[in-house]
This record gives sequence, structure tokens and C-alpha cells, in this order.
Amino acid sequence: MQADNLLSLKDDMVAFIAGLGMRRMPAYVTEEVPTVLFEEENADGWKDFVEHAKAAGAPFVTMSEVILEKSDVEILIEQLQEQDFPAREEVDLDDAESLIRHVGKAGYVQLGFAHQGVMFLFETSTEWYDRFQDLMEAATDLSGLVMDDKDNRD
Repeated sequence: MQADNLLSLKDDMVAFIAGLGMRRMPAYVTEEVPTVLFEEENADGWKDFVEHAKAAGAPFVTMSEVILEKSDVEILIEQLQEQDFPAREEVDLDDAESLIRHVGKAGYVQLGFAHQGVMFLFETSTEWYDRFQDLMEAATDLSGLVMDDKDNRD
């Protein structure tokens, strides 16, 4: 597995799930659903997770991945350029621009199964994907502050 691309890990997951005779359903489980997050104890902890799904009698495992698109990075850069905080923006903008080298790579994978009204989840992500999420959150938070500040001036 490459540390900056989870595509080969996803392929391994697909093969392992099929090898256990289970089905996959392409779906992302949102934060609004009651969940239990699986804590992996080793690099192959996801295999234990899938085996737990099978032991629980789950008819399928949900699977979702995020592949970084060029438009995602462009939107992030645009949002950061619109901010009124030049010192922070410069660092964040450099980080955002460096994400271009990860376009086309998978940065996040989620597996899940339902059992007794709760979704059990396994999630893994790359460092660059975590940074991308942090930057998106910061850009969204800052744009809300700037808009709120402008609203208060009226």
C-alpha cells in the first residue's frame, strides 16, 4: 500500500470482501447515523472489521472512497484566495496548491455494516487528505466569519 494513495488498499478490500462471500454496496455513511467507529490495532485491522461484519450476519458491507479531483483543489484555492487574512492565507494557499500532486489518488476509504440499528464503521485516510479536509473546514469557517462581519456593518 502506498502511503499517499489508498487505491491499492481499496482493491485489497474488494477482493477480501468477495473472498468471504459478502457483497459490497457503494454507500457513504454520514455523521447523522448512529455509528460505532472501529479502532484498528494493526495495519490489517480492516480485515478484522470485515470478519466482524460476516460474524454479525451482515448481508453486505458499505464501501465509499474519496478520490481527489482537480476541481476540488481549485475550489479550495479559490475559497482561500477570497479570505481577508493574508498571513494565514499564504501558508494555507501553499498547502492547497501542493495538493495538486495528489489529484486522482484515493485519500479516504470507509467501510461499514449495520447491526441492531447501529452502523459500525472502519475509516482510513492519508495525511494529505486530512490536511485537505482541515483546509476546507478552515476556508468554510473563515468565509462564514467574513460574511457575518459584513452583515453586522449594515
